[in-house]
Amino acid sequence: MRTMNRIVSRRAEAEVRNLLRQFPAVAILGPRQTGKTTLATRLLQSEPRSVRLDLELPSDLARLSDPESYLRSHASDLVCIDEIQRVPDLFPVLRALIDKERRPGRFLVLGSASADLLRQSSETLAGRIAHTYLTPFQAQEVEGEIDRHDHWLRGGFPLSLLAESDEASYRWREQFVTTYLERDLPSLGIDLTRSAIGRLWTMIASGSGSLLNRAKFADPIGVSANTIQRYLDILESTFMIRVLRPAYANTKKRLIASPKVYIRDSGLLHVLSMLGTWDALYGSHLVGPSWESYAIEQIVSALPGWRAGFYRTADGAEIDLVLEGTKTIAIEMKAAVAPRVSRGFHLASDDVHADEKYIVAPLPTPDPYPIGNNTIVTTPELLVRELQA
Repeated sequence: MRTMNRIVSRRAEAEVRNLLRQFPAVAILGPRQTGKTTLATRLLQSEPRSVRLDLELPSDLARLSDPESYLRSHASDLVCIDEIQRVPDLFPVLRALIDKERRPGRFLVLGSASADLLRQSSETLAGRIAHTYLTPFQAQEVEGEIDRHDHWLRGGFPLSLLAESDEASYRWREQFVTTYLERDLPSLGIDLTRSAIGRLWTMIASGSGSLLNRAKFADPIGVSANTIQRYLDILESTFMIRVLRPAYANTKKRLIASPKVYIRDSGLLHVLSMLGTWDALYGSHLVGPSWESYAIEQIVSALPGWRAGFYRTADGAEIDLVLEGTKTIAIEMKAAVAPRVSRGFHLASDDVHADEKYIVAPLPTPDPYPIGNNTIVTTPELLVRELQA
């Protein structure tokens, strides 16, 4: 896993070190298996005094039977607490200890980004904790290390992306989905049978990038549309899905108001759709939605300072992704290597007063090029680099 360690180091280590110099507590949040523990281990190795507790281990959990006494005994150490959402009662103890000795770098907490964890830490430790989020590897991070097509097919989870073969990667993702369905989702409040959870998850995958229709999800499972919304909120809070909301323009045109829902990791999208190879993906009707899901995730995750949405009018003018920040960017996703866009894209770009227009495609060479109407064809990585600059 030398490659993973090198990428994680580039990606987040400097940011977390900087936060530890400023805040008494730092939380690294994100889905399971994204490298939070690997990152924490690297950080602790350079700390002369540190201790790590993994609350999934009974032996470590037992150390916190009297958490105040144990943590007081390590008052001079950087204490790392992994899977802290398992013991939410720790947050008030951390607050009290921080208030008695308010110095930076006391606690590093890791969690799988449950809604309860976010609520507990933001309310109990307000002003005392900084949050950072660790997503699966993004295209820009693995550029030059991993072929983009492998990244698109396998997704960004480290053990999937760096598996010895596509078959091994697919098996890992199957096991990840099984664990997520059987253990994580029920513990987060999705009170369905495993088969019902599986149907919901598969329906979301098959419609990734489509407009949200709660009734379409609710009817086959036998729950209400409001219950489906609660489940979607849980999936969004744990970084499994992205809900992309409409970007509104100052126009008299009738706009689509429903959000779009995407599976955030393309590798999970493919395993839920039973697409384990390139031949299967390219022979599937999902190749376009898959690329749209993949490209949007690579762009939006890497540009947290930009407001992201989509634009669609009732008569069909559409932009897959609208980014609003220092300027307004209109982006269309196309899985073709020689892409073209419809007139509706340019009309919609006029509606939102786009300053720049791009088509994002899986180009075989990293060279963007213009195609007229002030539109540039590029890749996710190049677009991110340009907007970050």
